[in-house]
Amino acid sequence: MNTVFVGGSRHVSRLPSQVKERLDNVRKSGLRVVVGDANGADKAVQKYLVETSYPDVTVFCSGASCRNNLGNWPEEHISTDKSAKGFQFYAAKDRVMAREADFGLMIWDGKSPGTALNVLRLVRAGKKAVLFNVPARRAVTFKVAGDWDEFLNQGDEELRQGLRERATDEEWQPRDVSDQPDLLDALPAPVDELAPLQSETELHAAMNEALSSGDAKAIVEALGDIARARGMSQIARDTGLAREGLYRALSADGNPEFSTVLKVLTAVGFKLTTTKAAA
Repeated sequence: MNTVFVGGSRHVSRLPSQVKERLDNVRKSGLRVVVGDANGADKAVQKYLVETSYPDVTVFCSGASCRNNLGNWPEEHISTDKSAKGFQFYAAKDRVMAREADFGLMIWDGKSPGTALNVLRLVRAGKKAVLFNVPARRAVTFKVAGDWDEFLNQGDEELRQGLRERATDEEWQPRDVSDQPDLLDALPAPVDELAPLQSETELHAAMNEALSSGDAKAIVEALGDIARARGMSQIARDTGLAREGLYRALSADGNPEFSTVLKVLTAVGFKLTTTKAAA
């Protein structure tokens, strides 16, 4: 039986109709629901599942007791490090739910890093997640790591900082590509030493030529050559983008967002300028 991890922000106390519709789909599909015990979205989800008499629910709690279990459902008590306090104490149950679930539905207040971090945990595990932004009344679907990269690019610095402070290094960084890569892995080999051996002048000229051509594919290829020459790991650190996502975006078949292009150009010391085209 498939399992869905439903969670959300403590500042969301009422479920929008769009979220209720998704929970109705979960019920109709007979999926197992795992949910936390916090006030806010967790409690609101529990309340709705009680009202709709849904039985297949497990409540996860950090420590010995649950704060909320409105349906008297089975409980999973997750042991925590004795030194863990605050966010890290309650994050223990979230990590386990993300591991157990096949996909996730997160109900977001538009700013809570804890809720967004659960999306990251699911994405890192190769699982699909939906993030419903309550203030914007908009759902964002995450299927691959690149979807997370684009979401992070569009977020503000406060959100990125909050995520980085809460995430473990393993959660924050994409998985390293094995020395013996899966044959189904279509990503280019992430080895910076494979970059073309070109001088700064040659790289700059190639970039300008690509931009002048107006060929999007040529521009991405030239930018990828520059990024690999500089070291993709360093570019990832400078831009705050995931290394795996950069390899994908700047590959021969990549289609990066314009914001990603600007971030990489800035990281390599280039800037865009315009001139009036000849008639």
